[in-house]
Amino acid sequence: MRLWRPRSLGVALGIFMTIGFGLQLLGGPFQRRLPGLQLPQSWIPSLGPTVTPCLPRQRLVFLKTHKSGSSSVLSLLHRYGDQQGLRFALPAHYQFGYPKLFQASKVKGYHPQSSDSQKPFHILCHHMRFNLKEVLQVMPSDSFFFSIVRDPAALARSAFSYYKSTSSAFRKAPSLAAFLSNPRAFYRPGGRGNYYARNLLWFDFGLPFPPETKTRRVSPHVLRDPNPFQPHTIPSGAGPGKLVPAFTTAAANYEQPASLASPDSEPSSFIQWGLAWLDSVFDLVMVAEYFDESLVLLADALCWSLDDVVGFMHNAQAGGEQRLRTASKSAVTGGDPQLTARARAWNNLDWALYIHFNRSLWARIEHYGRSRLHSAVAELRARREALAKRCLMGGGALDPKYITDVRLRPFQFGSAKVLGYVLQSGLNQKDQEECERLATPELQYKDKLDAKQFPPTASLPLKASRLVPP
Repeated sequence: MRLWRPRSLGVALGIFMTIGFGLQLLGGPFQRRLPGLQLPQSWIPSLGPTVTPCLPRQRLVFLKTHKSGSSSVLSLLHRYGDQQGLRFALPAHYQFGYPKLFQASKVKGYHPQSSDSQKPFHILCHHMRFNLKEVLQVMPSDSFFFSIVRDPAALARSAFSYYKSTSSAFRKAPSLAAFLSNPRAFYRPGGRGNYYARNLLWFDFGLPFPPETKTRRVSPHVLRDPNPFQPHTIPSGAGPGKLVPAFTTAAANYEQPASLASPDSEPSSFIQWGLAWLDSVFDLVMVAEYFDESLVLLADALCWSLDDVVGFMHNAQAGGEQRLRTASKSAVTGGDPQLTARARAWNNLDWALYIHFNRSLWARIEHYGRSRLHSAVAELRARREALAKRCLMGGGALDPKYITDVRLRPFQFGSAKVLGYVLQSGLNQKDQEECERLATPELQYKDKLDAKQFPPTASLPLKASRLVPP
């Protein structure tokens, strides 16, 4: 558990007075979400089979971040909720008004309710820019909040390929290397789609941006961190990832995100306040480079079985997106340390996010137990491999040109092909249904859930929704 001790009583009183003022501004829902700003219960480690069996968590808020493996998490949420008969908070199309901050009014079928017990939705999981106050209008305050982050160097490569036609900054640059060598030549704050081009994770989490990100030129060096990211080697066989971040205690200056710091505040303080606020809201933040490890921890936190989190990778681009769970040093950089350093420096807020949540993930792993985690990850992968052999033609993802079933063909966007799946022929009805749930892309599954929750009242063909990139 993370501990923080104030240097003096005066400092402690000042901080807690600030906290109280911020909570008054946010009102009742925020206070119910953060009673006393205590550490979420999910941080308490599982102690083994002697503990009284838990009940599966079924009120979930998943912040679906961009280009971070979130479509694969969304797939398992779609499948679990569909099988359990849970009700999704769905957008009218495929996103909740992104890039604008989330608004409860964007949820299909939403009606204001005064109490948590009357809120009809179980899962909120589609693309949005996070806005806690509005989320709590839709979801109960005791919902399980979680998200996923990815190394900004890996994310930059994926985003440049996927959003090159969407971001004016990316569109002007001949290559990612050219962009990162002099990003100010291409990037203009507020330019069309330029939230994809810098600190995309920070943007998705709905955090405000410090003034320095708008005025300072990017440095080839990553923003200084008072607790530097220093990976160290773990013993062979301790887990699939060989780099484990050193854990340090987190900062604990909590404040409402709309007013994290004054314009003259130090960038490091601004960032630490933002990270501490996220800690107070999110029960778990997964890490894409340790995707399977994160899934095991998610299943443990939700009191789900491993089968509930076994699934296939979705929205993966051909040429490297298929293996998000590999270690970060080999996931993206193409063997170019300078490109990696520049990507992390340009996306300095995202790099701070990534360092912070990588540390918290591995602190959580220490509580869970490395040996126990290693066994669970091996079992998860074995079950995934067995499902792939049973369900999929070729045993894995395929080029979209081979996918003739429109129900299984992923939406194509960006310069790289988005891979998908073809089911084996001759499956019995039970296997066919299960394999379809595993292989259905996110847009088609959202349409399926929409039709289930809001069945058409007439026999007229449904008007096709406007497609947007996942």
